[in-house]
Amino acid sequence: MIIGFDAKRIVRNGTGLGSYGRTLVNDLLRRHDPDMQYLLYAPDEGRDDLRNQIIEGATFRYPAAPFFSRLLPLNRGSQRGSPLWRTYGIVKDLRRDGVQIYHGLSGELPVGLRKSGVKGVVTIHDLIFLRHPEYYHWIDTKLYEWKFRQTLKEADRIIAISERTQQDIMELGHISDERIRLVYQSYAPRFSTTAITAQQQEVRQRYRLPERFILNVGTIEQRKNLRLAVDALSLLPSDIHLVAVGRQTDYAKSLPQSNRLHLLSGVPDDDLAVIYRLAEAFVYPSRYEGFGIPIIEAIAAGLPVVACTGSCLEEAGGPSCLYVDPDDTEGMAAAILSVLDGADGRTERIRLSQQYIERFRGTDVAGQVLEIYRELG
Repeated sequence: MIIGFDAKRIVRNGTGLGSYGRTLVNDLLRRHDPDMQYLLYAPDEGRDDLRNQIIEGATFRYPAAPFFSRLLPLNRGSQRGSPLWRTYGIVKDLRRDGVQIYHGLSGELPVGLRKSGVKGVVTIHDLIFLRHPEYYHWIDTKLYEWKFRQTLKEADRIIAISERTQQDIMELGHISDERIRLVYQSYAPRFSTTAITAQQQEVRQRYRLPERFILNVGTIEQRKNLRLAVDALSLLPSDIHLVAVGRQTDYAKSLPQSNRLHLLSGVPDDDLAVIYRLAEAFVYPSRYEGFGIPIIEAIAAGLPVVACTGSCLEEAGGPSCLYVDPDDTEGMAAAILSVLDGADGRTERIRLSQQYIERFRGTDVAGQVLEIYRELG
């Protein structure tokens, strides 16, 4: 069986949708199933460091260079793919390659896929643009909604990464659950690997990290609500800092200036795993998420978690994490205080949370996705 993947985010996005795609594809490749062949379709070669995280066994394909193995030299002069290729042009490439199932890893499927005879699987991570359009430009909202409606027409199976997202798809897409499969997102194993002391010291010095800090990971934008954690700093001991790792938007510039707030961007995955290990606790004050994979990464790294109510974060972190209202500064500060080093119940809270996230291990996710492919094949 030949499976095609939408690999745009795999080669371009360091976190989020990119991490989801790379982890899933690598987990599938590690199963060494001789009946499966995997082709990764991207509009261009993207970033070398991200593309090379895909282990051997898959072939990348681009509109300007139909066959490209990642082990061969790149033709840097090749023409870049059109932005419309993923929506319209790719179907003829899928048919040419004999692809039987095409998996849209980031919520999109191309127009005409069903008519071509290629089966469509799509992973939908969230419908925030419909739940909270105030966080988007109105033109983007209209475009995302059109793609969502079109994708529902093309999809034979829809993968929802959380119960919250599944309910949103049914309610906002006006479809039954017959085509939907709930498959929780996995996390990369590097986050549960203990960093050696020398590596921790080197990373701490390179990023000038404080001795004690709580950590936040994710795009620094309005919806992620980092302001709540920043405001809570004034109610915490003066030696506690906040380190936020992620792409910075204009929202980051609006945050109160403080020598206890450290904003980092462009952090490689290996360094990020070490930073998790250096932190004392993890805070995730987002107002709405499709799932919240950084919470699971933090738990895997041995951190207690404080997050917010209102979406699906309880589903990701489980009952042993703490959750507060996204507008409750005092509640956020009190929750953080109750999970810092030396707090009563901290060790047990971490142990129970790590037990809870066992359900999100990657090999099981790959197995569930394979069953969906076989169901369609």
